[in-house]
Amino acid sequence: MQKIRVLTTAALALVTFLAGGGVMKAVSAETDYDSLRRFSQILDMVEQYYVNEVSQKDLLEGALKGMLQNLDPHSTLMTEKEFQEMQENTSGEFFGVGVEITMENGQVMVVSPIEDTPGHRAGLRAGDTIIAVDGEYTMDMSLTEVVSKMRGKRGTDVELQVLHKNSSQPETLTITRDAIPLVSVKSRELEPGYWWIRLTRFSGHTAKDLGEELVKARAKGEMKGIVLDLRNNPGGLLDQSVEVADKFLKEGVIVSMRGRDANSDRSFKARPQAEDVDAPMVVLVNAGSASASEIVAGALRDQKRALILGERTFGKGSVQNLIPLSDGTGLKITVARYYTPSGKSIQAEGIAPDFEIAWEAPREEKTPGFSLREKDLRRHLEKQKAKKVEDSKKDDAKGESKSVAKPAPKGKDAKSQGEEDDVKDMMARDNQLRMALQFVKTLPVLKELQK
Repeated sequence: MQKIRVLTTAALALVTFLAGGGVMKAVSAETDYDSLRRFSQILDMVEQYYVNEVSQKDLLEGALKGMLQNLDPHSTLMTEKEFQEMQENTSGEFFGVGVEITMENGQVMVVSPIEDTPGHRAGLRAGDTIIAVDGEYTMDMSLTEVVSKMRGKRGTDVELQVLHKNSSQPETLTITRDAIPLVSVKSRELEPGYWWIRLTRFSGHTAKDLGEELVKARAKGEMKGIVLDLRNNPGGLLDQSVEVADKFLKEGVIVSMRGRDANSDRSFKARPQAEDVDAPMVVLVNAGSASASEIVAGALRDQKRALILGERTFGKGSVQNLIPLSDGTGLKITVARYYTPSGKSIQAEGIAPDFEIAWEAPREEKTPGFSLREKDLRRHLEKQKAKKVEDSKKDDAKGESKSVAKPAPKGKDAKSQGEEDDVKDMMARDNQLRMALQFVKTLPVLKELQK
């Protein structure tokens, strides 16, 4: 009994800590105590009777992970290594395969490969299932354990057993780990004055890099239109999504957050900036566009700043906090839902494009489309009834591209010719991009007709 009392005291202290240090509500504590006593008894039985000897520390850590992972697919307790890797995702360099993954029904699914990484080049695509890593089945691992095993020293190999979507036979891929590029912004001039700007993720410097690309584009002449490509962008930092949307909006709500406590509700609004861009815009999205990508797309659409084209987005409408713990581990926990400027929650629903156009693979390719979304994940948060968020005006005023080298014409250097060939190849292989360019060229005419 003494042992049970010690464990119960420790569990009570832990619950108090996770509640943010607040005083636990008294007296219906008897029911809580019964639950904690039951937990302690089972823990004691496992220690005594389980076939293998297991440390109490491992059992408690497993219990904590299970508690958090039972809340929703995005809350978890990370080991010290996993916590460090999570921070590297947004701020530093790391070595690995280069895919964003999630877990559903014990299966590890690829949400989207990161462009120009070993995984992308090896043929991993959105919707693939990773069955095993170096011979160990992923169904026996947590998501963070899978990520940890896929990472490693640069130049080392990792063997993945993969079941491609719509395939009946798994394939074994040997992938050499490399530095995962943190360059999150790419741009190309599709036609004179019309720019394709691709955001691959929202890391700590995405907004800054976007600003630099916009400066370069302006230096070449008038910006007549922008295709903002958020396809297969798995998201990232909330503040970066707000800053990115702010570059295209002069006023109005960008996104609002609502948690359990009304005092923690927040609303982020655009503000006029010197580098605000007025050019007509089309935003490209698909089922791999998640989280921060959906914040940007929702803000630009609701504020009537851009048309959304492509396929329905993933539908992750929740916000997670990353909390460092004193022992070096980290807690990732869902703290709020976010809402678009119109007050709409996209949780488990996603953003439906203004013009739904499916991506069509070139005839020589058989890459299947991606259909896994937030609503398909077990224990996903249910969206709450939307509440209108007033606009600030009212309240306060996919495939890789390969270009064939050609001799550069007179007056063009090899780099310029290479970029031009790359654009032609992109356009030839991407029906959504072709359609987006046509729409962005037509927008000024449509606005004139509406006057």
